[in-house]
Amino acid sequence: MTKLKGILLTEGMHGMISQVEGLAKALDLEFIHEKIELNNVWKMIPPSFTPVKKFVFKNDINTDFNIVISCGRKSVIPSIYLKQKLKNKIMNIHIQDPKVSSKNFDFIVAPEHDSLEGGNVLKSKGAIHYLRNNELEENKDYLKSQVKKEKLVTLIVGGPNKYYDYNDLIIDEIFYKIKNNFINKGYQLIFIPSMRTPQKIIDKATKYFDENQIIVTDVEKKAYLSSLKLANYIVVTCDSTSMISEAAITGKPIYIAQMPPIKKNSRFKKFFELFKSLNITKDLENSVVDWNYEKLNETDKISSYIKEKFKNYDFS
Repeated sequence: MTKLKGILLTEGMHGMISQVEGLAKALDLEFIHEKIELNNVWKMIPPSFTPVKKFVFKNDINTDFNIVISCGRKSVIPSIYLKQKLKNKIMNIHIQDPKVSSKNFDFIVAPEHDSLEGGNVLKSKGAIHYLRNNELEENKDYLKSQVKKEKLVTLIVGGPNKYYDYNDLIIDEIFYKIKNNFINKGYQLIFIPSMRTPQKIIDKATKYFDENQIIVTDVEKKAYLSSLKLANYIVVTCDSTSMISEAAITGKPIYIAQMPPIKKNSRFKKFFELFKSLNITKDLENSVVDWNYEKLNETDKISSYIKEKFKNYDFS
């Protein structure tokens, strides 16, 4: 059977790419990425007040595809535009709350903490993503030559956003807790930065932790996958629900390194409460315990439902 073709519309941010690519892979699509750029004033205007017109976005999008998967505010109007133009020749799927009527899409995939309702809304626990257990296994040995101890803890660090500012005192506290709870108790650290991690935090980690720790200084997918597979414990900073959701595919204890928010967000609060209730995460404090939970794989759950709908969908 010929594979369906997909186009993935995002703003180019890692968390968004992880979600659209994860769903595309799970749907077994042949896909390409398209980074959406909006024109002039439309960059500032919410989708609900934006006309569904070609002049809103700069991209000249190839229409040789069957499925549109979009994520993020900027991709909402291009997805609706393509659906209106090509009608039932394509299926359009939006990830996250589009802030417009759900009737504009065939499906919306939204995390439970978005509290979005609708007949075509597919809810996930946390964010869907691109990680697969077979990929973790295939990349397990990537960092193995640097491993010196049997017990390992992986620290995955995000970066500043409009909710968390990552000041020096906060980073010092997180690093101290890693050292006190893990390194001083015989664990070796694997430090993993993300695309949003400021260079000064990577430099600080290099100086703060001794030479026996594994400090990954660049964004490396293989190192990231290897660290998830090798670790006994995983610590993730609180600024990214995507990274926390990705770590939950391992079934390993996840500690969240909380920070005081500079701006309150009810979605983060609901997400943390949900993952704690599922026994997936605990907050990083001054001691650690061991626990387990059923591996979370929401991407496959969502994709299985959509695949069933493919069977009765006429892409002509």
